[in-house]
Amino acid sequence: MKLVTWKNSGSYYTYGAYKIFYKQEGRGEPLILVHGFPTSSWDWSKVWSSLIQNYEVLTLDMLGYGFSSKPTDYVYSIGKQVDLWEVFLEEKNIKSFHILAHNYGDTVVQEMLARNLEDFAYKFDIKSVCFLNGGMFPETNFPTLTQKMLLTPLGVLLKHFMGRDTLAKNFRKIFGKRTQASEEEIDEFWETIVFNSGKNVIPKIIQYLKERDTNKMRWREAIQYTNIPKRLINGGADPISGKHMAVYYKEIIPNPDVVLLDEIGHYPQVEAPNEVLSHYYEFREKI
Repeated sequence: MKLVTWKNSGSYYTYGAYKIFYKQEGRGEPLILVHGFPTSSWDWSKVWSSLIQNYEVLTLDMLGYGFSSKPTDYVYSIGKQVDLWEVFLEEKNIKSFHILAHNYGDTVVQEMLARNLEDFAYKFDIKSVCFLNGGMFPETNFPTLTQKMLLTPLGVLLKHFMGRDTLAKNFRKIFGKRTQASEEEIDEFWETIVFNSGKNVIPKIIQYLKERDTNKMRWREAIQYTNIPKRLINGGADPISGKHMAVYYKEIIPNPDVVLLDEIGHYPQVEAPNEVLSHYYEFREKI
């Protein structure tokens, strides 16, 4: 689905002083899709048309991403993104749902799972979780040089030198050799990032990498000790959170359910959408 079609078929809701872009379509059990950094909900466009044939699917651009507001005077955090999701789901009167998450979205879901474990009266019933590549464990997450630099005080200056070619260079490294993003896809990914002066907030958003260190044990245990059915579909060729992360996941998660896509990189739902769908449906059928 072209980015312009994705945008035009979406809607907005008001979250405090901010506008949040979202899409809701389909029938069946609710499924929420939680996107990654630094892109947006459009990451799910290649699996969207299939998923909505089977479920009621909801996704949104979190604050600072895609077509949602990107305030520069806002202190971004994983917890605040979960708050946003919770308000959105309450407004939609959705209390029970399944989750498919990627990258930054994995960490957002880890916070949801932590809240669920810590509060027996948690207001949401999470039926299942399927993770795609993400840095769920700091020990196995290897950020790119650009990401590392954005974390430093130089990040405020570096953002001015970041362009479409910077994104293309980084994506070439993290996508599989045979499943590279097209030039048109790079253009559209970049459009979601720079929309609404988005470059200005990237150094703020990426501070979530530090949060992963601070909350390392809490977020790890949220996956280890939950009884919620879960699967990891992992692009093994990803240098950031590929096969090495999947191996670690198997070591520390009880009864791990892991599907490894050996030649796929960091964006499985973009690089191998049909494989992701097949493994996701298989997961849903057995729970």
